[in-house]
Amino acid sequence: MQIYLRTTYHVGKHHCLVITVLCILLSLLSGGLSAWAQDDSVFESAKSDSGTETAVPSELQGIFTSGKVPKSIVQLQSLEGQFARVSEAAVACTVSIRIGQSQGCGVIIDGDGTVLTAAHVVMRPGRKATVILSNGRKLEAKTLGLNRNVDAGMLKIDPGQNDGKEWPHATMGTSGKLATGMWCIATGHPSGFDQERGAVTRVGRIARVDRWVLTTDCALIGGDSGGPLFDLSGRLIAIHSRIGNDVEENLHIPIDNYTLSWKRLEAGELWGTLPGFRPVLGVQGNSQKPDAVIEEVRPDSAAMQAGFKAGDTVKVFGERTITDFQSLKKAVSETMPGENVRVRVDREGKPLFLRVVIGRGD
Repeated sequence: MQIYLRTTYHVGKHHCLVITVLCILLSLLSGGLSAWAQDDSVFESAKSDSGTETAVPSELQGIFTSGKVPKSIVQLQSLEGQFARVSEAAVACTVSIRIGQSQGCGVIIDGDGTVLTAAHVVMRPGRKATVILSNGRKLEAKTLGLNRNVDAGMLKIDPGQNDGKEWPHATMGTSGKLATGMWCIATGHPSGFDQERGAVTRVGRIARVDRWVLTTDCALIGGDSGGPLFDLSGRLIAIHSRIGNDVEENLHIPIDNYTLSWKRLEAGELWGTLPGFRPVLGVQGNSQKPDAVIEEVRPDSAAMQAGFKAGDTVKVFGERTITDFQSLKKAVSETMPGENVRVRVDREGKPLFLRVVIGRGD
């Protein structure tokens, strides 16, 4: 496991200078900020714990509740130790997720194996998934519901894979009382699972709080989507969604969006559209006709790039049988931009198979 501490959070030059100077002093006293290596002992010790919550030392209470910066070597050393403890607890419940050719991250949140992730990682309900634990063990799972309005997704590890034992899991927090400047810890598997490297932890601060999205300076990259964000006490406060318009603008789904939609997610419902993530095929047809006949293929669309032609009749889209143009529209709406879908069409009376990479609309 690797841990990165950002010291350039822009809350004012004075605060930035304080952090930088204290980091230099601490580096001289202790040989530098520590990195903690992952091994199976971390996983085993976490399995016997009830969650990731970690007691916050008294000297850090003000920093924890208000997002202040440390003002002494003692506080900074204590803060470093707290980062290490939370990160160690978070490793065992931070998982890598593979669904078909796609990959992302997630976090186990109860002993039964419920996993929270991003909707664009899950893609749609009822799909088989592989969950990879921090020790490299692969588990079978199934995708559940998606609230695509906020990019929230859920899946469940199939039962009977842990000899009746509970899975290591995160302690659920709340996002209702978060404030700008608060410290946070992001874990994930950027660029996919790498057992030799292990999970990567980034430490940062909350830059902006909104009911639907949380912005931090914990740098996310490809493969981190769906991973967990913890507060300084080790409680889960958000799930990684995507990178914003700037490298320091990283977007997360506040955890309260999951708790408010819990029953619908558990039931495997799919609803909403994340702005900027609307799936687009790029064809037109007539919903009143009995078959899904393509009447027009839009220029430079996903359909045109895949080889669709006017006059094609779509018979199968992914795992769905298509009966008319309305059912084709529904099938497309349940995909995600960038998803690779196998499509069977009839062209001039003969079956033809195409591969389309779903486009992205506003």
